[in-house]
Order: sequence, then structure tokens, then C-alpha cells
Amino acid sequence: MREKKKIDLGKDRVGVLVAKLAFPAVLAQVINLLYNLVDRMYVGALPEPESTLAIAGLGVVFPITIIVSAFANLVGLGGAPLASIALGEKKGEQASRVFNAGAAMLLVFGVLLTAAVLIFCEPLVRLFGAPTEVVPYGSSYLFIYGMGTLFVMLSLGLNPFITAQGFSFTAMFTVAIGALLNIALDPLFIFVFDMGVEGAALATILSQAVSAVWAAAFFFRKKTAYRFRLSQFLPPLRTAARILFLGLSPFIMSVTESAIQIVFNVNLVRWSGDDPNYTAALTIMLSAVQMVCMPLNGLGNGVQPLVSYNYGTGNSARIKSAVKMVTVVALCGSVSVWLLSLLAPQVYGLMFNASDAVMELVCRYTPVFMMGTVMFFAQMTLQNVFVALNQAKISIFLACLRKVILLIPLCFALPYAFGVAGVFYSEGIADILAGVITATTFFTMLPRILKKRERTLALERAAGQGM
Repeated sequence: MREKKKIDLGKDRVGVLVAKLAFPAVLAQVINLLYNLVDRMYVGALPEPESTLAIAGLGVVFPITIIVSAFANLVGLGGAPLASIALGEKKGEQASRVFNAGAAMLLVFGVLLTAAVLIFCEPLVRLFGAPTEVVPYGSSYLFIYGMGTLFVMLSLGLNPFITAQGFSFTAMFTVAIGALLNIALDPLFIFVFDMGVEGAALATILSQAVSAVWAAAFFFRKKTAYRFRLSQFLPPLRTAARILFLGLSPFIMSVTESAIQIVFNVNLVRWSGDDPNYTAALTIMLSAVQMVCMPLNGLGNGVQPLVSYNYGTGNSARIKSAVKMVTVVALCGSVSVWLLSLLAPQVYGLMFNASDAVMELVCRYTPVFMMGTVMFFAQMTLQNVFVALNQAKISIFLACLRKVILLIPLCFALPYAFGVAGVFYSEGIADILAGVITATTFFTMLPRILKKRERTLALERAAGQGM
């Protein structure tokens, strides 16, 4: 599908730009969510007890797939804002160098991660807290998924460079094509070919391959502001370092998401007596958290080109206007999911065909597990705006706060007071505390950041006129 014209990040109405950029980005994340949820929904339809063991297996493997995605975010979400700022400063050649440096790093990371996953497949599944009965299911899925790691890196890592140019609908279709194909192939491989969890993995990597081809093809088109140049594939160390440093915040957010799920799994095995029902219930609850996290991350990522471009030009008024809009939208989304989780937690169990034992656990613990989602408007969306403003240090701290500083220690400590229930309490408590701190930090720091940028540009202009 062709977009009629490229939007003007510096002149078009802010409200229109937020809608044009954020809507497809949020929709892309919702569609991307299907990659993570559809496999679980389909394997949940397998006969018992296979369905519970299969859901638990996918839950254990999921942190490993998050780590793969984290490396794609490290490059894509680190490089795209830098390229967008360069475009705002009218430095097209610099934007091209950033893009090609990112493309080269995606290829290198893809090859290394493929080797690591294939070589250490079963040990990783055991290390990440799989109950004994679940190990075969997790290992089977992960080995096949590992063969498509390079496709995952390219589809996720290149897409932010498309969004950074204002082509948000093209970026959305990168995700949509693969997700829709995955929905179609899953039942074919799982049920018709009777491949079970291996079929789910095969459907996923084939779908990601198509998405990767679509994303790469964009950079051969005339409308792109930068394209592949082999001469720029060996980046200067400074350029690579800038990409990795700015991408460190979303990378940490993803890696710590993986880490906390490992901690959850290990503690559940310890405190539940190796009961796979708890692991399956946790997988469902973490899926529910993703249902709010990913769209809100999409909202923050979608508005990044608008914020970064106008940060490059020093237009603070447009940035403030965009921030107000996304804050209101994100808050409405957070409150809606929070109310659903408190009033009707059984909805999540029904989505994954939970057994009676798993459903009972979901209904008992989801309200406390999800009680902090009301603050996700800050922790997910506003934190991404910090990245768009090139504020790597603040973003890194906030990325560490929720999980490393708060959630992981609580997950280990609370079970001593509350037993296995303490594992579930830790999520809600950490989310509330981290959200309050993030919101306070953002609204305190934003005016200072914008004023500093205005002063810097004024001095640069004065110096240029004095030459």
C-alpha cells in the first residue's frame, strides 16, 4: 500500500501528526502482540494435559525471544532517533551513516544470537526455570525459533528507521504482514500437520522472514531518505557507540523484562513445588501485561519521530503539545486495562482456554498482579519520549528502576512473607512505585531539557552569524 505523501514533521498540525504517527505504531504493536499471543492461544486448544504443558513451555521460552528482540531494539530504537534528529538538522548524509551502521550491527548480532540459541537450546530452557515436564516443549519450540533469529533482527530492527522518516503506515505493514501470515499458518502446522509446539515455532519464523524482506525492500525505494550503502557498513566507532548508548534504555527494558520472567519462573518452581499450573497461569498473566505494555510502547515509539525532529529544530511548543496528547491517550488506556483486570480477570483465562486449575489461579492472582498497570502510561509511553529527546542517562535509570531495582528484589523477598502469592504481589507493587517515580521525573525534567536545547541552538546560531 502506497502512502499519498510524506508528512512534514516540522510544519503539519501536531494533532494530525500524533494521529498519523501514533495510530499505526500502536496498531503495529497490537499486531506484533499477536506473534506472542496467537501461538499460546492455539496450543491452548491442544488436548489436556498437553495444552497446559505447551503453554508453560512457551512461557518459559518467551524470555529468550525477548532477548533476541532486545538486541533489535538496541540498534533500531537507538539509531532511528539519531537519524531523525539528523534529518531535522538537515544533515542527510549523517542520517544515512547512522542507518547503515545500524543495518550492519543488526546482521552481526543476528548471526551471533542464532549460534548461541542453537548451541545452548536445552540448557537455556532449564536455566530459565522450566518445570521438568515442560522442558521438551520449550526446547522443541526454541530450536526452530532460533533458526529464524536473523529474520527477527531485521524485521524489528529496520522498522524504526522507516517510522523515523514519517512512513508510519509502511512500518505498520511490516508487522501486519508477518502477524497475519502467522495467524494463518499456526493452525495449519499445529493441527493439520500435527506438529504441536514445533509447528507454532515454524509458523513464526516463516512469518518473520516475510516481514524482514518487506522491511529491507523499503530501503531500495526512491522515497526513502537513506538507503543501503555497503561503503557505510563499517561504521566509525563513535557512530556505533552513540547508537548503542541511546538504544541502551529500550534494550534494558526488554532484557529486564526477560530477567524478571526468569525470576518469576524460578521462584514459582521453588514455592509451588514444581507445579506447571502456576507456570501456565503466570504465562497468561504476563500475556495480559503485554496487552497493555506493547500498545503503550507503540504510542511512545510512534510519537518519537515528531519529538526527535522538533528537538533537532528546537521547537519546544510542538514537543509540549505532542506530549500532552500522548499522555492523555496513554492514561485512558492504562485505566481501562486496570479496571478490566480488577473486575473481570477471568477474561484472560478464557482467551487461552485455561484448564479449571489454571483458571482458578488466574482469577485469584490477576487483580494484584495487574494493580500497577494504572501507572503504565508513564512507565511505558513517557519513558520512550525521553529516548526521543536523546536523554539516554535518564532513560537508562528509569528502565532499570521498575524491574532491576524494585521488582526482582521484591520477587525474591515477598514469598518469605506470603508464600507463592508473594511472587504475584511483587509485580503490582513494583509497577505502582516505578510509575509514580517516572511520571514525577518526566514532568520535572521536560521543561529543563527543552530550555537547555533552546539555549544551545541560540548559541550555535549566534556563533554562525558571527563568523
